[in-house]
Amino acid sequence: MTEKPKHTDTGGGVAGLSAVWQQRSEEHAHQQMINPFSEWEGASTREKLRPGEQGYGRPVEGSTTEARGKAAHSHISGEVLQVVDVINAVGWPGRDGRMCVTFGRLFQTYTKISNKLVGVLMRARKHGLLEFEGEMLWQGRDDHILITVLQDI
Repeated sequence: MTEKPKHTDTGGGVAGLSAVWQQRSEEHAHQQMINPFSEWEGASTREKLRPGEQGYGRPVEGSTTEARGKAAHSHISGEVLQVVDVINAVGWPGRDGRMCVTFGRLFQTYTKISNKLVGVLMRARKHGLLEFEGEMLWQGRDDHILITVLQDI
């Protein structure tokens, strides 16, 4: 695999402009070599990552794709924390002392905040923050299902 070109100090004048152009050209060539969809010669023959190898299934470090993924993760994590806060605000202590609420009551309250309640609940359960019966919750049908906070954050 080709190494990423290093930034060089470009001075002024024509020599400086030429150096800047050369640097940008090398950076573009590097990006094409690591782009899996590139048709550049050598890009398709480079060694591919395999499952289990470091970096497999991950965006290129420092790329805009990586930045978008981090921003999305941060946003969704915030929504998970927010739904736990809403449960603590509108719920009641269960027999074991943990806060709980019915899906129907939570749905009525939370849909004024966000339209992604079921997805956020599933993510919170995946991370061990909430507990509820069933694979998926449906408005109307599952209004009686109890949602319990397992970890208060």
